[in-house]
Amino acid sequence: MLILAVDTTTWSGSVALLKGAKLLAEVNLESPLTHSEKLLPAIDFVLKAHALDIKHVEGFALAVGPGSFTGIRIGLSTVKSFAFASGKPVAPISSLQALAFKMRSSAARLVSPVVDAKKGEIYAALFELKAQHLEEIVVQGAYKPDLFFSLLPAHRIIHFIGNGLESYKQKIFQYLKDKARFSPRTYFIAYEVGLLGYELFIHNRGLSFEEVEPLYFRKSQAEEKD
Repeated sequence: MLILAVDTTTWSGSVALLKGAKLLAEVNLESPLTHSEKLLPAIDFVLKAHALDIKHVEGFALAVGPGSFTGIRIGLSTVKSFAFASGKPVAPISSLQALAFKMRSSAARLVSPVVDAKKGEIYAALFELKAQHLEEIVVQGAYKPDLFFSLLPAHRIIHFIGNGLESYKQKIFQYLKDKARFSPRTYFIAYEVGLLGYELFIHNRGLSFEEVEPLYFRKSQAEEKD
């Protein structure tokens, strides 16, 4: 199954092309600017690298959030347009799950993805890796950092990954001390989005374009002003 995977939820945007679970091509772009001008050229690049066209894609995997509201909308509108035109299914994937899944080949057992949500909050969760599968231990959501870190089992080693570490590493040390581990891996997750999407597809859990919704966890600034 040929899968096009897209993530525009943070500055670390990425696009990946997979044949089943095999990675065929990937484009990673670290940019503080909008993904609107870079997403379509990146998609075109990964397809043309294998002499393919968008019509050859059999399923779309998309990071639907949490993350930047603008970034989520860009990815969502692009992928839903492709899915509408082609009639192909979409696998909506949490960006937090995809971040945690980057640790699947490591010795990590407990993994906590932490994404800076701005306004003094983080998007975070705690997962346990079991035989290449994720079990949610602390539910995904938008948290005040102190609240989230206080929910973690301080007696166990926890591996952290995500751009939230840049602001909250010292606070994590306060709660976890020598049990905290920090992954040096990048935050590009399109390949992981594709792998998780493939699992949904092989179990016939892909959605039609109109069923796909963003995963926000909190209101946007525009909604807060209403």
